[in-house]
Amino acid sequence: MAERYSSFQSGSLSWLLQRVTAAFLVVVLAFHFFLLHFVNHASEVTFAGTTARMEQWGYLATMVLFLLTATFHGVNGVYAALLNQGLTGTKKTAVKGVLAIAGLALAAQGVYLALVMSGVM
Repeated sequence: MAERYSSFQSGSLSWLLQRVTAAFLVVVLAFHFFLLHFVNHASEVTFAGTTARMEQWGYLATMVLFLLTATFHGVNGVYAALLNQGLTGTKKTAVKGVLAIAGLALAAQGVYLALVMSGVM
């Protein structure tokens, strides 16, 4: 069973992208928690303060990049997990299409909400 648990072949582009997106997500979350707990105390963070920060383009760009990266990382991980279970043929193609459409819809909704909250739209 262990030999099948490797749809991410070491050195492949999918393997590399999964590692890079995971590292990016960990760094951004660590930075977020550092700012939240050591710069601004958690009790002082409010919805108004969050939306005020989102009006800054850097914060908005980071949030959108985080949403897109998290969506890709999650969808690619689900696809790899399904491949590890032996998904092949037309089912593989169908699942890949469904996950791609769902990932795009989820990313678009997240970006739209970020733009609305930041006051751009």
